[in-house]
Amino acid sequence: MNNPAYAPFLDEGKIRDIIENQGVPDTGRISDILKKAREGKGLDLAEVAVLLAPMPGESLEALYAEALAMKEKVYGKRMVLFAPLYISNLCVNSCAYCAFSATNKDLERKSLTDEEIIEEVKRIQTMGHKRVLAVYGEHPKWNAQAIVKSIETIYAVKTPPSGEIRRINVNCAPLDVDGFRLLKGADVGTYQCFQEPYHRKTYNARHFGGIKKDYDARLFTMHRAQEAGLDDVGLGVLFGLFDPRFEVLSLLQHSATLEKEYGAGPHTVSFPRIEPAQNSTLSDNPPYAVSDDMFKRIIAVVRLALPYTGMIITSREKPALKRELFRLGISQLSAGSRTSPGGYANADTNKPEAQQFWVGDERELPEMIHDLQEDGYLPSFCTSCYRKGRTGEHFMGFARNAFIHKFCQPNALLTYYEYLLDYGDDLALTEGRRCVWENLEAIPARARREALRRRLLRIENGQRDLCV
Repeated sequence: MNNPAYAPFLDEGKIRDIIENQGVPDTGRISDILKKAREGKGLDLAEVAVLLAPMPGESLEALYAEALAMKEKVYGKRMVLFAPLYISNLCVNSCAYCAFSATNKDLERKSLTDEEIIEEVKRIQTMGHKRVLAVYGEHPKWNAQAIVKSIETIYAVKTPPSGEIRRINVNCAPLDVDGFRLLKGADVGTYQCFQEPYHRKTYNARHFGGIKKDYDARLFTMHRAQEAGLDDVGLGVLFGLFDPRFEVLSLLQHSATLEKEYGAGPHTVSFPRIEPAQNSTLSDNPPYAVSDDMFKRIIAVVRLALPYTGMIITSREKPALKRELFRLGISQLSAGSRTSPGGYANADTNKPEAQQFWVGDERELPEMIHDLQEDGYLPSFCTSCYRKGRTGEHFMGFARNAFIHKFCQPNALLTYYEYLLDYGDDLALTEGRRCVWENLEAIPARARREALRRRLLRIENGQRDLCV
């Protein structure tokens, strides 16, 4: 699957040298880096290593403040919500940290039929979601053709009053270029695939068998996706397997390589930490456990290093910590999640015996929305950038100049108001209307504000799927 024409881009020795040569940075050096970060042009690996090193409390607070300011400059206060849709937990890989591992004989294996996919999507739609992340175990059953067929099934489901999935992002096994072209033709949004650990020795030690054992084939997955025209890709690291500083720098080098070679870095970066998983002793005691404090530092630093990138936190993390992470750069989150195939339509299947990992946040969507509003955020169900062609290099051009904010805020208001009218109860509607109109009045440009007000009134009068 690997293309020998792809040039190696990770120099492990260089990355280790950058980390080890930082020492304890002085406050002046930290201040200079944060000043540069304020320009919104990112940071180099040495600068990132400085910000990941121990620092005084006042410098840490300054880092956090800059991260929040950058997130709000690029994306405003909106927080995009989505639902993971687990299609299958079949897997041929043997991985030390995952309950889906082929070596786990106690997992209740399931792969959804077309009819079961339809029932799951109906339940997700009645929650109010418009965006899903379809998750497929890495198994030959779920080749490109089968994935495309399931995507067509998902898009075809409609439920009253306005239930439809407007964008499907995909997390599946690495494909060849022809397979990615099929996904592109099926109108998928972001293709998501994580290297897990970038550290090669650790990768080889934690993957015992299956297609995932080939480190290089996985490393160049996004090259193949980009070649196929699938220009919105999502990277991620599973924190806890190796030194998090090494993993962050490797992820950023990966991002820089994609931007250099294809004109666009990752559309999203995800931040999973190892959580306990059935029959995985390693997940109970991660070899490089990342503390909450280090995790917060990582989130803030990546926000400054990749200011244009959507940053995702999942149901692994507990609500209290999530509230802190939102203030450090997170811009997307899963909500009301089920992490087992069939978990939305059948609560009996949403249990540890069928899940990929133990869930840390079990709040339902309305409660999460309430909590977001309490903290001053604007819930968003927006999918417009994908559907308006603002993807890949085109999207990055808007985001680098913080111009994407002019789309994010209006589309958040439009999609949230639609959600409230169609799926909110009386209390949610009362609270949500206040949130919508307060955010509307905060838009400084009068012409834009009045144009958006007219669109909101059209939604109130029954129109749907309005976006800019």
